[in-house]
Amino acid sequence: MWRIISYFVPILITITKLGVHANTLVPCFFIFGDSLSDPGNNNPLKTKAKANYPPYGIDFPGKRATGRFSNGRTSVDIIAEKLGFNGYIPPFNTVKDREILKGVNYASGAAGIQPETGRHLGQIISFDMQLQNHRKIMSKVNVMVNGSAQAYLKKCLYTVNIGSNDYINNYYMPEHYNSSSKHNPDSYANTLIDQYRDKVKTLYQNGARKVAIFGLGPIGCTLGQVKRNHPWGFCVDSINIAVYLFNIKLRTLVAELNRVFHDAKFTFINIQNMVVGPLEGVFVLNSPCCQLRGDFMCKESSSYCNNRNRYYFWDGYHPTEAVQKIFGARAFHASTPLEANPMDIESLIKYNNSGKKNTWFG
Repeated sequence: MWRIISYFVPILITITKLGVHANTLVPCFFIFGDSLSDPGNNNPLKTKAKANYPPYGIDFPGKRATGRFSNGRTSVDIIAEKLGFNGYIPPFNTVKDREILKGVNYASGAAGIQPETGRHLGQIISFDMQLQNHRKIMSKVNVMVNGSAQAYLKKCLYTVNIGSNDYINNYYMPEHYNSSSKHNPDSYANTLIDQYRDKVKTLYQNGARKVAIFGLGPIGCTLGQVKRNHPWGFCVDSINIAVYLFNIKLRTLVAELNRVFHDAKFTFINIQNMVVGPLEGVFVLNSPCCQLRGDFMCKESSSYCNNRNRYYFWDGYHPTEAVQKIFGARAFHASTPLEANPMDIESLIKYNNSGKKNTWFG
């Protein structure tokens, strides 16, 4: 009996030192992306793409403008809650010490797949730079877990939600970028996917084994794009078609990654399909909740609507917390197979990384 106890005590001590809590479904959660996931990484940057002022954050705990591009929590905050984390995943620019063992959020507002995307707004942390930051964190994790970073990280969840700005703040901004003169929508999507493939392979090489890749929403229906391109209509169909082409190719890329990397699992989260479906209690689709300035961000310290749970858009581009809660919940536990393929995040984190097929949704 004492031999058994003496065997398990060092393991329990190690787990305690690592800060791994028994009530979390994964030991850590790493987040890559743009303003839909940014928890405040852009706050210290010289950029117009920041949301660290009221009324942003009015519904976040403590009513704080943390730098989230929302009135409250984002979809990755909701996912963190469902994973059982006590508190949200810290941003890279403030994470310290052993906090990194629960994960890091690297996302940056205006960032894109292409390094130049969003640069006209000022400093941003591109996808490449986020991957570089992750390598720095991985080296620290490796020291903390006595050289066993790969074994530790393969149990963690990774999410990537990026690409919207490659359209909003690149392709459909010819006054700053030449991508639309060099590519038609199909060839541009191919270019983005080729770059995406290389970056996700880099993520795999740095330890990721459970990766949820988010598709893009109907960008042509955002208030900013409608106002810029089609002020008398409800959506800009040409933009939505371009995004649809990208999403189709991204889903194919996810299937390719699953064929190539047998000791990992990737899944595609179909935001576009979630928007098509009913959004519980959300009725106002063509008006923002806050007062907008010229770039479709909220005016500082401006007034905002009272019935925020009924609004889809908080500002000209970003969903309200009410919508983010729906997206986060459905990404975690999909209501139909069309929302997550080949599985939702709840099934992804249970995947055993042995190369065996998961039978979720048949």
